[in-house]
Amino acid sequence: MFKIKTFNNISEKGISRLPGADYDVDPGHESPDAIILRSYKLHDYPIPDSLLAVGRAGAGTNNVPVAKMSEHGIPVFNAPGANANAVKELVIAGMLLACRNICQAWDYASHVDGTPEEQNKAVEDGKKKYVGYELPGRTLGVVGLGAIGVYVANAAVALGMRVVGFDPTITVKSAWKMSSEVQEMPTIDELVRQSDFVTFHVPLLDSTRNLLNEARIATMKPGSVVLNFARDGIVDDEAVLKALESGKLSAYVSDFPAPNLKGNSKVITLPHLGASTAEAEENCAIMVADQIKDFLENGNIRNSVNFPEIKLARIGDSRLAIANENRPDMVGQISHVLGQASVNIHHMRNESRGDMAYTLMDLDTAIDENTLSQIRAIEGVLSARQI
Repeated sequence: MFKIKTFNNISEKGISRLPGADYDVDPGHESPDAIILRSYKLHDYPIPDSLLAVGRAGAGTNNVPVAKMSEHGIPVFNAPGANANAVKELVIAGMLLACRNICQAWDYASHVDGTPEEQNKAVEDGKKKYVGYELPGRTLGVVGLGAIGVYVANAAVALGMRVVGFDPTITVKSAWKMSSEVQEMPTIDELVRQSDFVTFHVPLLDSTRNLLNEARIATMKPGSVVLNFARDGIVDDEAVLKALESGKLSAYVSDFPAPNLKGNSKVITLPHLGASTAEAEENCAIMVADQIKDFLENGNIRNSVNFPEIKLARIGDSRLAIANENRPDMVGQISHVLGQASVNIHHMRNESRGDMAYTLMDLDTAIDENTLSQIRAIEGVLSARQI
């Protein structure tokens, strides 16, 4: 029976994908085979020898020590696209909040006092201060065209906006889903120059920290709007505040509140609501549970942030799942150990991703613990198990 340790509340619809006859799901497990979590920070968690996989029920994995997991041959799974519609809706709402001055107008209306006649007069007099503009014909720049970025781009096209996008690593899968009306930009700099609204949908990496900075803001159209529903740190908040004060930017909508953003009438902050819908939480939990299940039972990897995607139909009495450093002759050394044990490889698949590689081998017969230990002892092998 596989032991699954959970952090945070994981949707029951996801947990139900792990049948009770084969899986024991409990937050109290000390030697789990797999971990499923949402926002819990796992960096200080001591990795148990039993751990085979980590599943993040969401898109970002900043709360998981991915490099540390890779060193132990542990795939980290996420759920890209499972929360895409939820984030898309909030981005569209953010644009509407900004262009129609809805938050400021609501605040004004909530403080109107007096008799009905006095309130009516105050409303009519005050609404002139909150005149906004409409979205059709305006340009939205989308930085990052993964699952969420494509959803946002397509929704904006449907609203009549001109949409420009930038993503040098866009996948074929995302490209197929994206509207043909979305225009490709050669650089982020060109994208921000042309946009009335700029929205970011990229992970927080060293290369994306302060992606929108003072220099890029200086090239934007006067009165532009910045939206950050990706990660705190993608946008240089201090640079945005200066631009709001000077009038260069008209609004900043962020899903990541910070003390320096409070009290600014041109800033709209939300408490990280991007994926906070029941549907998104269920979708993320279901996707991650299915991926964990397939990995534990079959060794297949789908939507891992640190290992290559690999799927192999089961044939044979036994399967080996081996994670190793991506270096020459690894498969040869593994095959040699199996040959010395007179074990035939029925079929196999090997894939690599950066410094990591992963191999699935279906064998005609099961191997003994001594043979498995010899494979684990090969220099560069990070983990090996027989399924």
